[in-house]
Amino acid sequence: MHRHDHDCSCHRPAAGDRRTFLKLAALGGGAMLLSATPVRHAAAAGNVEALLLSCMDYRLVDDVVRYMDGRGLNNNYDHVILAGAGLGALTEKEPAWGQTFWKHVEVAKALHGIKKVIVMDHRDCGAYKVFLGQDLKDDRTKETAVHAEVLGKLGAMIREKHPDLGVELLIMALDGTVEKVG
Repeated sequence: MHRHDHDCSCHRPAAGDRRTFLKLAALGGGAMLLSATPVRHAAAAGNVEALLLSCMDYRLVDDVVRYMDGRGLNNNYDHVILAGAGLGALTEKEPAWGQTFWKHVEVAKALHGIKKVIVMDHRDCGAYKVFLGQDLKDDRTKETAVHAEVLGKLGAMIREKHPDLGVELLIMALDGTVEKVG
């Protein structure tokens, strides 16, 4: 009689068999999704309140989600993340980022019927240091003014390209508090 212990691999599929299973499962799942696609798109159309653009800063990821949930937007917004948020969408140092942002806005409108774009910068942003060559964190007034200028420019561009969308411009502090800009 064969004794089975925790390390026994006699009944486990070989790695190749697992890969085959996963591929087949993915195909089967994909086939199920394809058959449900028309219904899911019809149900989802027009149900998303906003597209949020925020920074990639690891220190604030949870705070951004908490803030959006606190506004009652849980699972009710699309999320684009660029280093520097508003500045990331505008910087000439990374033009593809701006193209990506604008494409996301178009797709979010087409697929989800977003009603507004929320742009959330944050204080002590490393991308602002990289792209502007300035460390603004020690001068709150100047930091606010620079963010307000960038956010104002992006906000005006959003309004011009998409006059049907509302625009909110925000800045988050490292403690997770948020204030409107502009």
